[in-house]
Amino acid sequence: MKRIAIGDKAPDFALFSQGREQVRLSDFLGRNNVVLYFYPKDFSAGCTAEAKAFRDSYQIFADSETELIGVSSDSVESHRRFSEHCGLPFNLLSDVGKAVRELYGVSGRWISGRVTFIIDKQGIVRNVFSSQLHPTQHVREALETLRVQASQPPSQPVPA
Repeated sequence: MKRIAIGDKAPDFALFSQGREQVRLSDFLGRNNVVLYFYPKDFSAGCTAEAKAFRDSYQIFADSETELIGVSSDSVESHRRFSEHCGLPFNLLSDVGKAVRELYGVSGRWISGRVTFIIDKQGIVRNVFSSQLHPTQHVREALETLRVQASQPPSQPVPA
């Protein structure tokens, strides 16, 4: 399984959110950057810390025209409870069949991988960060990538 890498076009997908709405990556392209983070399991200690860290920085992401999207193989109902428990202002998407996880090349030996992709407005992956043991570092990496990206001239759209 090949992981999507920096410079690759991010594959489009459609999954259901905790609000039972279908969300596509392409819904945001052209107007928002996207931080797409894959995490192992709702309500686990590391995943709760990661979700709350993204929540606590949500306004910074919103101010930089960035959409946050969390993905795990938990059910829509589990995501609804987890989102309410953590007070999350962003979508959690249910990838029960792990098709999107496989599409992005996010795997794990014993538990699902924890990987974050920072995708620019044109749909190009600008950074990939993988760390199972440092869940809150994903937020810092995403913010730093967006800060650096904002200081550079806009990239040209990449043909589909």
